[in-house]
Amino acid sequence: MESVIRFIRELYAEPESFIPLHAPVFTGREKEYLADCIDSTFVSSVGKYVTRFEDMTKEFTGAARAVAVVNGTCGLTAALKLVGVNQGDLVLTQGLTFVATANAVTAAGAVPVFLDSDSDTLGMSPDALRAWLERHGNGSRRIAACVPVHILGHACRIREICEICEEYAIPVVEDAAEGLGSSLDGQHLGTFGKLGVLSYNGNKTITTGGGGMILARDEDLGGLAKHMTATAKVPHRWEFRHDAAAWNYRMPNLNAALGCAQMEKLDEILADKRAVAAAYRDFFAGRDDMAYVDAPEGCLSNYWLNTVLFNDKEAREEFLKISNDQGVMTRPLWTLMAELPMYACHENDGLTNARRLADRAVNLPSGPRIKA
Repeated sequence: MESVIRFIRELYAEPESFIPLHAPVFTGREKEYLADCIDSTFVSSVGKYVTRFEDMTKEFTGAARAVAVVNGTCGLTAALKLVGVNQGDLVLTQGLTFVATANAVTAAGAVPVFLDSDSDTLGMSPDALRAWLERHGNGSRRIAACVPVHILGHACRIREICEICEEYAIPVVEDAAEGLGSSLDGQHLGTFGKLGVLSYNGNKTITTGGGGMILARDEDLGGLAKHMTATAKVPHRWEFRHDAAAWNYRMPNLNAALGCAQMEKLDEILADKRAVAAAYRDFFAGRDDMAYVDAPEGCLSNYWLNTVLFNDKEAREEFLKISNDQGVMTRPLWTLMAELPMYACHENDGLTNARRLADRAVNLPSGPRIKA
């Protein structure tokens, strides 16, 4: 365990200082764009940087439309409503995820069902999805959506999930909060389902401070997403006209200004994060006390967080204590949704793989090493 801590300190050239899990880097035009935004007085939800940030993201991801929103959770909530989720509907998702996934389902008025993960991708298992649908797919409650999650920047088996959901006429909304810069067979994560959502929280690959982006595969649905997340306001020179009960989820221009500067550095950030991942991969090769979680075949990952699996929970807990005591920030995966008090009563399929992963996984420092 001490050898791992020494390696991380060498990797980040920090022999004594605290090493965070994933700190943002600001080496571009962030201050310039923020100052310009302030000077323009357009600091709220109208301004040139919002449009530019959406256009940059659309071009980078290949989505038909990209819609900037205030955060990823609101983006997921909106996406679920946009694909037709109504009060009391069921939404299939996975038990191994950050709580925002389940919270978005609940905020949309639906009831989450938690399915198991694949051991290699950590994302929703297509086998678990099909098994649940074969048992319950013709039940009395409407299954309104499926929300698979791309964990740690690695692609889940999204093609198989979409194929299964198409058989049952279930729309797919991808939680790609951790997936900016990741692709599967050349297609960016978040563009396989009907809608996908990215996050720009302070600990993500790039950040807008707080923020998210809805990715639409269809231009018309993307246009509706833009309209509905902007209070459904009908354009008029001076009158306030609205044609639907909608949401004020618009990203402020200040946040988008930060995002534009970050996008200009994204390729550099991704290259460094992949170099960090390669170093971890080489270091952990051949060890019998822990195994590196690599990207699945066909996935070009952003390696948002690098993760290892210990042989048992006891060894994992010991490492978490030692590393954090020594100023190297490490974290477990999230508490399973089915183990949180507000979701313990919701249906799950046993979550066999998810429980084993949650007991053994540790996230290691994974931020880019780029210095100002």
